[in-house]
Amino acid sequence: MSTIQLRTPIPGPKSRALSERRAKAVPRGLSHGTPLYIANAKDAWIEDVDGNRYIDFAGGIGCLNVGHRRDEVLNAVKDQLDHFLHACVQVTPYESYIRLAERMNDITPGKFAKKTIFINSGAEAVENAVKMARAYTKRPGIIAFEDAFHGRTMMTLALTSKTHPYKAGFAPFPGEVYRVPFAYCYRCSYSLKYPSCDLYCARRLEDTFKRVVANEEVAAVIAEPVLGEGGFVVPPSDYFKVLVDLCHRHGIVFIADEVQSGFGRTGALFGCERYGIEPDLIVTAKSLGGGLPLAAVTGRAEIMDAPVPGGLGGTFAGNPLSCAAALAVIDLFERENLLARANELGDRFQRRAREWQRRCPMVGDVRGLGAMRAIELVQSQETNAPAAEETRKITQYCYEHGLITITAGSYANVIRVLVPLVITDEQMDEALDVLESGIASVCDRKGVLAQLV
Repeated sequence: MSTIQLRTPIPGPKSRALSERRAKAVPRGLSHGTPLYIANAKDAWIEDVDGNRYIDFAGGIGCLNVGHRRDEVLNAVKDQLDHFLHACVQVTPYESYIRLAERMNDITPGKFAKKTIFINSGAEAVENAVKMARAYTKRPGIIAFEDAFHGRTMMTLALTSKTHPYKAGFAPFPGEVYRVPFAYCYRCSYSLKYPSCDLYCARRLEDTFKRVVANEEVAAVIAEPVLGEGGFVVPPSDYFKVLVDLCHRHGIVFIADEVQSGFGRTGALFGCERYGIEPDLIVTAKSLGGGLPLAAVTGRAEIMDAPVPGGLGGTFAGNPLSCAAALAVIDLFERENLLARANELGDRFQRRAREWQRRCPMVGDVRGLGAMRAIELVQSQETNAPAAEETRKITQYCYEHGLITITAGSYANVIRVLVPLVITDEQMDEALDVLESGIASVCDRKGVLAQLV
């Protein structure tokens, strides 16, 4: 039987009623990608308040790599509920926080002494990583990348690239943040081609030290192994080795933002493993908590220890329920073959998407690592002009036909895949059929359909 089950017009009457209530009660700045209101979820499907069932390609924006409501995660949380809900680890600490820190120190890349701190969100983790790098190096500067996304707090907005809707109207931002182009080969900032470019974008960091900010003033370079909100951009395999070598040559801390690329999404436990690098600091969140809010900074012990006692922390940081959930998530990755499954799902998507690209000129680029996959939609493959409105229409078609998708990219023209890794082959094919039909529908309206379906 199909997983997708549509019993009402989409959105249904109960969802429409909730949308009316939301408009009166919630500020417009809190956007929502679909007009659907969730009532139940399990593994890779979601059911709305009207009884319609969808396949989930969003996964809470990458928070549910192990699936919705995994029994192991639920049982761990229920067990913790029987003991205590909150204590504040800075006042009355608890063993699960320490045990989780030990596990994170063990599973993250790097053959050196490490320590871990837990906080509430990815943005908060990025802020703490910046604090640690500055405290350790005694330098102010942070280098981030074009098309990067690191959060919505003021410091992380300074690091984030995309202006609308994230940054517009919120200035001024914290200073001493410098931005350089990322290895976005499909839209190279220097109009070069890999590999003949010899990784010009990475090596240009040396020029940045001469013309923009002195290397002795830079505390850290922060980068996502695969851009998340920036469009699931995957740099060449040797890009980060060059970048990390340049950082270490100048005593600069390299921070890997693994908030979206971590915990199996790329087919490795951490995206940086796909490049063979060992970051000084690794920022994790999203799927770490299995659906509960939790984030972490893990890294070299000497850098982690740079802030003075009391310089780090937070009232709810490392909440005991979230720690219990995260320990269950790590156990799942150690017991189950989720990393191999991520690669299988990625290959399954890639095969279909390459066929779409061949037949529909709107599909400009197909890219990703593991199950972190995306298509970039353009007006034509000759101009690569972004097709934002067409992308919006495809995502609308998808949720109206039972598939939850989300967009990404600085030009809002990327459809990304963040499906829970526990999805079945049958569900994956069912979802890809919907996405394919959505692409075909929009291509047909533009008169560029080449017998896609």
